[in-house]
Amino acid sequence: MALLSRSAAADFSVLRDHLGVSESDLSKQMSALVAAGYVSARKSGHGRGSATTYAATRAGKRAYARHRSALEAILDGQPGPG
Repeated sequence: MALLSRSAAADFSVLRDHLGVSESDLSKQMSALVAAGYVSARKSGHGRGSATTYAATRAGKRAYARHRSALEAILDGQPGPG
């Protein structure tokens, strides 16, 4: 989400290489983020030439910002929200 929240979109292979995770692990995580409405997926092409591009949704960017703020509050020794 950190990478997607700061870019328009990223291809599956870019995310895989940047994060250093297996294709199956990335696929599972991205599926969960898509199901939660935090990420949108767009597929292009067919077969071996196909590509999937992901982009953070508005809801995903908001959720990531809240999560980041909560982590920063913990690091700063402040009480978290709620």
